Order: sequence, then structure tokens, then C-alpha cells
Amino acid sequence: MHAKDILIDGYGRIREEVHAAVDDLSPEELNERPADDANSVCWLVWHLTRVQDDHVADAFGLDQVWLAQGWEKRFGLGLNRHDTGYGHTAAKVAKVRVDSADLLTGYYDAVHEQTLSALRGLTAKDLERVVDERWDPPVTLGVRLVSVLSDDLQHAGQAAYVRGLLQSAAS
Repeated sequence: MHAKDILIDGYGRIREEVHAAVDDLSPEELNERPADDANSVCWLVWHLTRVQDDHVADAFGLDQVWLAQGWEKRFGLGLNRHDTGYGHTAAKVAKVRVDSADLLTGYYDAVHEQTLSALRGLTAKDLERVVDERWDPPVTLGVRLVSVLSDDLQHAGQAAYVRGLLQSAAS
């Protein structure tokens, strides 16, 4: 098995977890926060998708799906167009709301497709290419892709946990 196949499998697992966390939730459930300073399922999925979109697009020299496909306008959040949610205050978290699960999964699926397209063309040599020199040591494409994979799976797990909290409180 090639490294790109392992990455494709890993990113596929993010998609599965995103859909499992979001599917069949009402807009109220998606947007509900278990506490005033906690994240909603909506925010967590939006954030992990924005991070994947931003980081993968940058690493491969692609346009962000958020901007190129008009998702920024569809969400209409009133945030900076390049905002990924990093460092959001509770007030900014509260701004990230949706009217349907389809909006969240639609955006995620569009980013997922761009990610898979980029991954399918990878060679082992590509993974060694430095994509960010602001770190010591500089970050290679392989390290960046694993970092995004790890971060996204953690946030998908948090979204699943929040979903469970909301559903247990309702029963």
C-alpha cells in the first residue's frame, strides 16, 4: 500500500465521522452549545472543514473551496472570509450557525472531494516537499497532511461527543 492510499483512507474516515456527527440533527441541535463557552456541533464541523480547506488548498496551490465555490456566501456568517475558527472567542463561536445539516455536509463533501483529488496525484517524493518554513523544522507536505488528518478527527470526535450530550439531555 502506498502512503497516498493510507492518507486517502484516513481522510475518508473523517468524512464518515462528520456525517455520523451531523446526520439527522435539527438546526436547533446543530447550533446548540452545551454551555455558553462550549462549541456546537455546527461550529466544530465548520471549523474542521475550514482548516482542511485552508491547509490543503495552501499546500497544493489550490483555491479554497470556501471562496471558489461560494460557500462563504451560502453560510453568510459575517466573519472575515479567510477565518477558519482558530482562536475564536465564545462570541465568534456563537456566530457560526446553520439552517440545515445539508449546508455543513455539502461544504464538507466539496472540500473532501478537492482533498481526494489532490491526494490521488501524490508521489512519495511529493510528501517530502516543504510547505511551511515558519516552523523549525520546516513542515513537509506529508507532515501537514497528517496534522490536518489528526486535527480533523479530533474535532469530529468532539462533535460526536456534543451530539451525544444533546441527545442524552433530550431523553
